[in-house]
Amino acid sequence: MDSTRTAVQEAIAAGRTTLGIELGSTNIKASLIGADHAPLASGSHGWENQFEDRMWTYSLDAVEAGLRSAFAALCDDVESRYGVRPATFGAIGVSAMMHGYLAFSADDELLVPFRTWRNTTTGAASAELTELFGYNIPLRWSIAHLHQAVLDAEAHAPEVAFFTTLAGYVHWRLTGRKVIGVGDASGMFPIDPATGGYDAGMLAAYDALADQRRSAGEAAPAAPLADLLPEVLSAGADAGVLSEDGARLLDASGALGAGIPLCPPEGDAGTGMVATNSVAPRTGNVSAGTSIFAMIVLEQPLAAVHHELDMVTTPAGDLVAMVHCNNGASELGAWAGLFGEFASALGSTASRDEVFGALFAAALDGEADGGGLLAFNYLSGEPITGLDEGRPLFARTPDSTLSLANFMRTQVYAAFGTLSLGMRVLAGEGVKLDAMFAHGGLFKTAGVAQRFLAAAIGAPVAVGATAGEGGAWGVAVLAAYRRHVLEAPDASLSLGEYLAGRVFADAELDVVAPDPADEVGYAAFLTRYEAGLAVERAATENL
Repeated sequence: MDSTRTAVQEAIAAGRTTLGIELGSTNIKASLIGADHAPLASGSHGWENQFEDRMWTYSLDAVEAGLRSAFAALCDDVESRYGVRPATFGAIGVSAMMHGYLAFSADDELLVPFRTWRNTTTGAASAELTELFGYNIPLRWSIAHLHQAVLDAEAHAPEVAFFTTLAGYVHWRLTGRKVIGVGDASGMFPIDPATGGYDAGMLAAYDALADQRRSAGEAAPAAPLADLLPEVLSAGADAGVLSEDGARLLDASGALGAGIPLCPPEGDAGTGMVATNSVAPRTGNVSAGTSIFAMIVLEQPLAAVHHELDMVTTPAGDLVAMVHCNNGASELGAWAGLFGEFASALGSTASRDEVFGALFAAALDGEADGGGLLAFNYLSGEPITGLDEGRPLFARTPDSTLSLANFMRTQVYAAFGTLSLGMRVLAGEGVKLDAMFAHGGLFKTAGVAQRFLAAAIGAPVAVGATAGEGGAWGVAVLAAYRRHVLEAPDASLSLGEYLAGRVFADAELDVVAPDPADEVGYAAFLTRYEAGLAVERAATENL
């Protein structure tokens, strides 16, 4: 028997591994890593949101079923690779898509179905709170959802005793603790970087507003806002241990033992920063999935409030400017599915990954500006461009050049279009960027999306070997960091030191600088894209 396999078996049996689980928009993924932070095994469960009563949602039954399915798939993968099933871990971490609204009564009963980040029905609340705080409150933030329920006089609003994010909810179910990582918390309510907690002045301002509404006989939560929010924790902090009920939630077989420490639950933005070692000032990362967003760690606060930018934090509490685009790679996936069907009709047995690879490779042969073609990947609304709803579009003019290469280049460009507009605002603020890291499935095909992203942002883009692992690997690393703090409480490293010295010290990066021809071509595409927003708006109004 191979000595390496034996060593891994022993590590799994002894619990010298850490487990990360991330609930993404289309996939729940579990990742197991060893003491060297290298991936050992994984498991996944596909799921989709539902559009019910004009709200994007996932049922809590689907959350539980998906957790168990992903965990079971991980255990099956471990057994297949190493001949042993895990019954314990050194630590566990949970992350999920940020923002949204899970509201509960004093009896811990869900008051309304989960409202995800994808909903754009909170415009009035967002505008009022942004004015009240002098701080941009995006449509998808949890406080915007709560306040919109107040403005709409929803019956449940006065009954809210606790609200949280999806990661916070799952962590609560696993440990019994109503806590949240500071990065995820920063997408619920503004964080004061000096204290690492919710901004006290803004909490007081909201409580005063709620008091005014109650005095006028209108609906509003009865308790102070601070009492309704989960406790904020920084990376490495004590976030509780796996309870007996939590162990049964994850593992229906009963083999998993309780008592395993958990790190603070984080959002997918925070795990993206960890997965790309971009938690230091002047570093940034782009995460590309169902949504696409860039995170830039700031040296100082921005000079002005911009609706295109969210102010959030790293998992350690440092200030970050976030360019969040609701629409990412889903439309690319839809076209890949269509071309896959066509390949099948011709008798091909190409896998989905092979179809993606062929299409992305074709994009490299496209004209620098995409041949005059235009595409919008808007499946849902896009706040950065002022659209409450979306309609995926593809358009061309009579003198454009329609080819597979130009079509695919245009579709990849379109995935970065809104991101470019947000990054332009950051450049106007004088924000400096030394390195941009990219991760997510869009970057699995080497040298394509990475090259085009470099042109779109005008900066070098680095992709590491773990680029395709995504947030599940990132939160497994956060769990490993929690274990490090437990084992060396008086000599523990900061999160940045831990990542640089222990996780990425020997990491190999593929760095691609912007190609001048691509930059010129992308600029021409972006001009066409901005002009075409009028077409996109007309589509949302008439289709």
